[in-house]
Amino acid sequence: MEPAADLVYTPTELNREVRLHIEAGFPRVVVEGEISNLSRPSSGHLYFTLKDDRSQLRCAFFRSAALRSTLRLENGMKLQARGRISLYEPRGDFQLIVDGVREAGEGELQRQFEALKKKLEEEGLFDPARKRPLPPYPLRIAVVTSPRGAALRDILHVLQRRWPLARVRLYPVLVQGEGAPAEILAALRAADRHGWAQLLIVGRGGGSLEDLMAFNDEQVARAVYDSAIPVISAVGHETDFSICDFVADVRAPTPSAAAELAVPDQAALRETFLRAERQFGRRIRDRLQRDSQRLDHLAHRMQQRHPVNRLAEQQRRLHLLRSALERETLRALATRRQRLQSLAGQLNASRPDRRLAALAERVAAARRNLDRLGRAGIRQRRQGLSDLARTLHAVSPLEVIGRGYAVLTSAATGSVVSSVTAASAGDRLTARLRDGRLDCTVESVEADK
Repeated sequence: MEPAADLVYTPTELNREVRLHIEAGFPRVVVEGEISNLSRPSSGHLYFTLKDDRSQLRCAFFRSAALRSTLRLENGMKLQARGRISLYEPRGDFQLIVDGVREAGEGELQRQFEALKKKLEEEGLFDPARKRPLPPYPLRIAVVTSPRGAALRDILHVLQRRWPLARVRLYPVLVQGEGAPAEILAALRAADRHGWAQLLIVGRGGGSLEDLMAFNDEQVARAVYDSAIPVISAVGHETDFSICDFVADVRAPTPSAAAELAVPDQAALRETFLRAERQFGRRIRDRLQRDSQRLDHLAHRMQQRHPVNRLAEQQRRLHLLRSALERETLRALATRRQRLQSLAGQLNASRPDRRLAALAERVAAARRNLDRLGRAGIRQRRQGLSDLARTLHAVSPLEVIGRGYAVLTSAATGSVVSSVTAASAGDRLTARLRDGRLDCTVESVEADK
């Protein structure tokens, strides 16, 4: 039996068939290796080989793609090349058509990071003295991050739990890749221009140094520094640091921590308010107790100094004076009577008629004088006592009240209101009258001009 006839290809046909299969099976790849055999022809294209310790791969970096790259390729450089696998049909060479390159590993990125950090630090962009405090109770918060990332969900969740009063405006951006720095820069400037937000959070979740490079961009860092709105930077995880972290007013280790730093905890505030309310209630009760005790003391003092009590005291003193006057008068009369009796005894003892008549005349005259002096003394003391009673009666508050006047006192303090400046519209007053008191409310106050 003869074998079936084989399909015969020309080299061109086979190379084309292989190229089509390769390009269909490997649409895009990233290859890492060491550059060798680098060629720079006048066309502007770059040709080189990527190799490891066992194999090598030819690469073609055409001029249009090479011009977009800022990385200068050199032999021996560790490189990551991104592109599509193809076959160069004229020679049958298996190759990688490169459309983007980056230095392998994070060594170069770290060097760029440190250089920019040193430059901005020397310019004073990291100076703690220019960092602004965050608003204590922000109601409008702008967030610059990816709309699809976990960072946004974490921020919104924490804000809703801790401070649901805050309104959030999202400025959606790419957070990694070639276009990310420009979008972040535009979002920062837009938030600053709008002036709506009281606080701005910029950041993303964790990642490699390359993933975070958008937040290590110099223009982005300067936009954060120039922002009129206080900025919290929340880039990566706790161990990740970006240039934005150093420039921002506050650095948060994670997006969730940024939201916690941005707003107060409503539960803690509620507990603080309840504690203040309890303390305020205790102080009010203590104040009321002290004022009540003071009011009782003032009422007792007012009772002691009440006009009725003072009048009773004056009446007691008048009674004592009257009793003392009567006793003094009786004592004087007794003394005179005793002397008359002594003189009468002497007269009876001597018994001379002339002397008796003379003495009788003297006795009569003395008796008349005594009666006159006694009545005059009594009239004088009675007149003085009457004058004192009239004076006491004239100054008595009850007499003044009896003529239609009243004594006004404050219902709140118990103090006497003697001037319109001591009262205001709406005050409660007590008017003391001759036969009782009136509770009054001041409707208006008008001073004499």
